[in-house]
Amino acid sequence: MGTAGVVQVLGQALAAADSTGLPGPVGTSHFLALSAVLFVIGGIGVITRRNAIVAFMSVEVMFNAANLAFIAFARQHGDVHGHAIAFFVMAVAAAEAAVGLAIIIAVFRRKATINLDELRELRG
Repeated sequence: MGTAGVVQVLGQALAAADSTGLPGPVGTSHFLALSAVLFVIGGIGVITRRNAIVAFMSVEVMFNAANLAFIAFARQHGDVHGHAIAFFVMAVAAAEAAVGLAIIIAVFRRKATINLDELRELRG
């Protein structure tokens, strides 16, 4: 199923949701509001959490919030450029996750902790 097929399925799902008696159609502003909420939750997680893995997952939530915004704008304008950008963001996030987890594992093996407060400097 290509990008056009996914967009068509999502359009049919939104049309079905409209026929079920929901208050109104789901617009771009709804998606952007959800994206903003997800981004703020991710930002708060990065700032407040001291566990490296939780902070790392919060960054991934922020990436997903940006992807949602790209897809919302692509849906609004009726083109696939936002979908392509979101695809590249997912590819970069996957590479970042692989490298980041490898660094976290290496630091844990050396320092025996992943608490960010205890890892002030990376020198041995």
